[in-house]
Amino acid sequence: MPEEVKLGIIGTGQIGKMHLAGYAGRARGPRGLPPVPGARMMAACDINEEEVKRVAADYDIPHVFTDLHELLAMEEIVAVDVCLHNNLHAPVSIAAMEAGKHVYCEKPLAGSYVDAERMCRKAGELNRMLSMQLGSLFNKETVAAKRLVDDGHLGRPYYAKSSYYRRRGRPFVDGYGTQFFVRKDSAAGGALFDMGVYHIGQILYLLGNPEVLTISGVTHQEIDMYEERRRSSGYDVEELGIGLVRLAGGITFFIEEAWAIHLSGTDGSKIAGSKGGVTLHPFAYHTTVSDMELDGEFGLDSAMTRWMRVLPETGACQSPQHHWVAALRGDVELVPTAEIGLNTMLISEGIYLSQELGREVTPDEVREHSVSTSVSV
Repeated sequence: MPEEVKLGIIGTGQIGKMHLAGYAGRARGPRGLPPVPGARMMAACDINEEEVKRVAADYDIPHVFTDLHELLAMEEIVAVDVCLHNNLHAPVSIAAMEAGKHVYCEKPLAGSYVDAERMCRKAGELNRMLSMQLGSLFNKETVAAKRLVDDGHLGRPYYAKSSYYRRRGRPFVDGYGTQFFVRKDSAAGGALFDMGVYHIGQILYLLGNPEVLTISGVTHQEIDMYEERRRSSGYDVEELGIGLVRLAGGITFFIEEAWAIHLSGTDGSKIAGSKGGVTLHPFAYHTTVSDMELDGEFGLDSAMTRWMRVLPETGACQSPQHHWVAALRGDVELVPTAEIGLNTMLISEGIYLSQELGREVTPDEVREHSVSTSVSV
């Protein structure tokens, strides 16, 4: 792979603009991340011709298209960044891989498990690199927790919790984003697909992405909305998803994800093991030393600064986009975000199926019931 990786982006709406800002070092955030080294955005595609031309001019992107197949025909482009609605992820990503491109895709991996599985299978068949945007894997808390797990400080993990609440944060109906986030015909799911993927995926990653054995869950949409926004949005997805999952290795995994809930907050995601436990926000380690309970804090900022200076792989993983380009260049091994995304889809769709059937379900049942939500491109 050449030192400069030539990329194309498909979709220049809200998410596409966020991705472009990440590549260019313009993304807002506490760490003020630098531009992604070695990345050269060569082409942009969107059905909104006026907007894609404006965005391309802003980011000095030389080639502009409204037909994705014309972008995919550019031989100099080695990888594409797919920033479209959930139900377009699978058909566009598969078309890109068949055109010889590696694919970095916005989360969730697809609109349904069966589509996500097709993406992963196609990547394997064609020997393409497939990665999903999973920013939660590259924050300092996850990096630190992974060290504790890998170094054996938790012992054998047996309980995990993935939890995140917004008090009033439903897209569009509460004033953020577009109506396409809250409709099954474009997004396929609600809070679990939009936010849960970050927190469920984070826990699966720390646990080594274990096999799912059974899934039980419920979903809710209970809190009042502005009636005009309810009507114009076509809101038909969940605002709260709750799950109980049995994982291989005797691990119990509890999930709660809310776009809107009448509670002041959650106690956050965590993992408990036979020797110790870790809470991710705020980050803390819990154990027993000399028969005394100990809750420990770490200097994560200073540790991250040191690791960035002396460990090349840490610098290459400042963000999912930094990691993706570094993996394309062969500087680091690609974190299996696609496989984690597939397992996350299995769990989320299992919660939906459990709600529908009113009982616990198995992964095989999820696979049997999963229906493609892909649209033609």
